[in-house]
Amino acid sequence: MLGAMVLSACASTGGSAAGIQVGPRPYFLVEQLEPGALKQRLQRCADGPFRRTTFSIGHRGAPLQFPEHTRESYEAAARMGAGVLECDVTFTKDRQLVCRHSQCDLHTTTNILALPELAAKCTKPFEPADPATGRPASARCCTSDVTLAEFKRLCGKMDAWDPAATTVEQYLRGTPDWRTDLYSTCGTLLSHQESIALFRRLGTKFTPELKAPSVPMPYEGDYTQAAYAQQLVDEYTRAGVPPEDVWPQSFQLDDVKYWLQHAPRFGRQAVFLDERDDLPGSRFDPDDPSTWEPSMEALAASGVRIIAPPLYVLLKLDAQGRIVPSAYARHARAAGLDIITWSFEREGPLPPGGGYYFQSIAPALKREGDVLVALDVLARDVGVVGVFSDWPGTVTYYASCMGRN
Repeated sequence: MLGAMVLSACASTGGSAAGIQVGPRPYFLVEQLEPGALKQRLQRCADGPFRRTTFSIGHRGAPLQFPEHTRESYEAAARMGAGVLECDVTFTKDRQLVCRHSQCDLHTTTNILALPELAAKCTKPFEPADPATGRPASARCCTSDVTLAEFKRLCGKMDAWDPAATTVEQYLRGTPDWRTDLYSTCGTLLSHQESIALFRRLGTKFTPELKAPSVPMPYEGDYTQAAYAQQLVDEYTRAGVPPEDVWPQSFQLDDVKYWLQHAPRFGRQAVFLDERDDLPGSRFDPDDPSTWEPSMEALAASGVRIIAPPLYVLLKLDAQGRIVPSAYARHARAAGLDIITWSFEREGPLPPGGGYYFQSIAPALKREGDVLVALDVLARDVGVVGVFSDWPGTVTYYASCMGRN
């Protein structure tokens, strides 16, 4: 289990262990905390040592500032102490697995539209905005539109686009002002197999997410969902990676059940990514177990051991306005499920009341540092075993300070 793992690191007399560097952001957030015991505890850790920890999971690497799912993004996350790195997995036209958050996001995460010979292969070519009608600019380019060799010709960029663009050059811009294009010169895209080799070199563990295909399955008549799921775990087996170092993920419960039945050594650590609250027409309420289908007990009985909902599903405010675990969190733990959550540091500067990922505790977030109060509740009271973060240094700082593995 992720929560039971301990990653060793070389001790040092101060600063960091094994070259871990959390950067200035955690210190900024600590200073933004309201005075109290948590702030004092975190301040005492200012000189480290900081260590790699499986509690800190690099969500697509470190995409707060680096192009997601690129070598540079993963290297930054590992340097910040992420003990586990995520490759979101999808497939190319020649059925090779690659790291992308969506099968059809190449038009916003790469420079494909700037390469005419590859842009011509896109499912939907670039169409400029029409100010007269209000039609936004659009395009749709998928990994299944290109071969692996063609995919490797692309440069990764910050995930962004300009809906008012009338040219490709304009469309490829649009990075939010709280991110940066400073490191977006030409991010190195990776196949899934290359990500395995890179993560081994960096000394981290693996959490690949099997992305839902954006093309009809079976793809081209004979590439089934089962074959796709099996291909993912087979690449770890061929690389000689121990299954206990891998946490395969999926939002599709059937994928988790497939691994449990057909690749049980991987399946026992499979992560069910739970977004039932966000499905169209959902009546899911994190504080009403009668709206959960299946129940936590049913999930555990089916063999699921790890569940991963978004941050806001695990937290709520009590009558005094304090951040506390939701019924969802309590029932998951009571059913014997380990919990991972996503995604810390996903948003920019939080306005009063927070943003999407903290929507259930909005009134409690009055300053930037209050996110550390939420992190503390997740760790101490909810008992999560890992936190996905877009800037893992913050979670690493907290975990190192609090003695989390």
